[in-house]
Amino acid sequence: MLDRELNPCAGQQAEPTPASSARLELAGTGEWKRVSPKYVVVEIVGTVVNAVVVCGGATLLWLLLEQTWAMWVGIVVLAVSIINLVFEPRRVRSIGYLLRADDLLFRRGILFQRFVAVPYGRMQLIDITRGPVARWLGLADLKFVTAAASAGVSIPGLAEADAESLRDRLVELAESRRAGL
Repeated sequence: MLDRELNPCAGQQAEPTPASSARLELAGTGEWKRVSPKYVVVEIVGTVVNAVVVCGGATLLWLLLEQTWAMWVGIVVLAVSIINLVFEPRRVRSIGYLLRADDLLFRRGILFQRFVAVPYGRMQLIDITRGPVARWLGLADLKFVTAAASAGVSIPGLAEADAESLRDRLVELAESRRAGL
């Protein structure tokens, strides 16, 4: 689809401009890199621990203090946790990143997809974090802080060696392309 602008001086139409020029072009940009399949274990452990703590607390309230509402909260949390466990492998497979010429693209989500483009010149801090389960599996999370405080991006579930080499590469790219900071 092409947008046509009217030239007010001559009363003629200007050259057609592509309407999608402001959109993020994802086709043909390269190969998306996925996070480690072992990251599913990290997410499953987190979901199970959360469910056990909440359901255990709800059960104690129900049995010891005879709070019937706590039983329903425990049942709802258990059902949501089971549904979450079913979708966890697919959700982890949806996480990916792509290094382009001027920015890093990050994607995640199944139903509600999120695409974020982080320009190399706007990266201010690149941090590697490791939780206990991720460390046990040899995984790490790579977190970016950009000039926009609300636009933090985190790539979870990278192999430790990959996270360190990606961090070094991104620091090098960021230093070479600082954008007015």
